[in-house]
Amino acid sequence: MQSPVIQRVAALDLTLQRRPWPFADERRAEIDAHFAAQQQANPSLWNGRVLLGRDPVFEGARLSAKYFETDFASFLAWRDWGFPDKEIFNGFGMGALLTSDGAFVLGEMGRHTSNPGRIYFPSGTPDLDDIRGDTVDIDGSVMRELEEETGLSAADCRADADWHCIYTGPALAMMRILRADMPGEALRARIEANLARQDDPELAAIHLVRSRADLNTAMPRFVTAFIETQLPV
Repeated sequence: MQSPVIQRVAALDLTLQRRPWPFADERRAEIDAHFAAQQQANPSLWNGRVLLGRDPVFEGARLSAKYFETDFASFLAWRDWGFPDKEIFNGFGMGALLTSDGAFVLGEMGRHTSNPGRIYFPSGTPDLDDIRGDTVDIDGSVMRELEEETGLSAADCRADADWHCIYTGPALAMMRILRADMPGEALRARIEANLARQDDPELAAIHLVRSRADLNTAMPRFVTAFIETQLPV
């Protein structure tokens, strides 16, 4: 994985294509065996449909890319086997939740998820619910994931106009700052209360980042790279 490259854009042009994925077709038996083993260790894993990207182009204030549909088992194998198809990337939206007193709010993924213990902003690999005609709606994906993970909605925050795109090769995180009119501890308490009402919450804990001292190795490098550009020196 290459060092993160951060591009700021005003528009996303993400088109959906109907195309095969040779990696998934040619290694179908291996992929199915891998997923069966992962599902045995974590029965909550579900082989739904997801959208992956290719051909990212940054031109002026616009990011363009093409997306295609595949199954989660193929995505998981591609990720776990070190991203063997270098033309593909996992392109997802993230809501960089920022409180009124300057704290970024991140969630720690629960044990039953595919990324247990990892800490990052509300996000998710786009799926069929994010398709609008022949385009992929990352803005809608961000707000859907925000509500699913934290209980917050668009009415609880103000989204910045621009996107901060952090590209590492296998991953392209499209982050938009979401500004909440509530201080960090109060917002954390509200989200924790929402998690306590759920039978099987996706998040195990809520973390506040106010300085570089709050960053840790459980946070993906593309997350810490973005936060470092936003915090005071």
